[in-house]
Amino acid sequence: MEEIAAAVRRRWNRRPKAGVILGTGLGSLTEGIDVEASIDYDDLPYFPQTTALSHAGRLIGGKLAGVDVLVMEGRFHLYEGYSLDQITLPVRVMKALGAELLVVSNASGGMNPYYESGDIMLIEDHINLMWRSPLQGHADEAKQAERFPDMSSPYDRRLLQRAAEIARREEIRVHQGVYVAMSGPNYETRAEYRFLRNIGGDVVGMSTVPEVIVARQCGLQVLALSTVTNVCLPDDLGRVGKYDVVNAAKGAEPKLRRIVREVIREA
Repeated sequence: MEEIAAAVRRRWNRRPKAGVILGTGLGSLTEGIDVEASIDYDDLPYFPQTTALSHAGRLIGGKLAGVDVLVMEGRFHLYEGYSLDQITLPVRVMKALGAELLVVSNASGGMNPYYESGDIMLIEDHINLMWRSPLQGHADEAKQAERFPDMSSPYDRRLLQRAAEIARREEIRVHQGVYVAMSGPNYETRAEYRFLRNIGGDVVGMSTVPEVIVARQCGLQVLALSTVTNVCLPDDLGRVGKYDVVNAAKGAEPKLRRIVREVIREA
């Protein structure tokens, strides 16, 4: 971790106020950043390589709304074959570089019948059905930071309120709800969607929760935003392809960019 942080500092020697993780189809959120450094993942020692569609695979250091930020343009997933340690390594690097806030975005399937494709949901809680925690395993120095972190409020309430206020001001339709994390890469069956909705899920995806758990262990404030890219109503379920998801996420990018920019500006 320290070697990676040192490699980043050699290219971008600033202390980021916020770290940002961009999900599927959301890469153009970097368009609003005054880029000072662009670092390919393969230029960083021990850093995984992203294989997911539309994930560019680089770190962007620069200013967003006048605030120093470090942005992951592409994340890692369990379905790519990576361990949870590898998936969450970038969060620990962001913390080592001085970040205080983590903003996470993702693409998701909407199970709440009131949600529509292109809507944005502010994640207020989650259900981890990956059946694993990134804190499991040997008690190395990083994991000893707080081995049993409290998860009663993993998503910062002040940031949630601020994001909701910004959305109202900008006349952007947003919801607040529960994100269910699955391991993927297959999409869910009708029966699974019914089950996930019945246990309290509003949207479902294949990421985010591992990074949030580690961020909370590290003491970072967390804001997570989920773009609903397809509607998953089991009694009216259509086929969905990966390009459908990417295109729907891209369509919602301008709205998401406005919210993230203003949240970071006011952080």
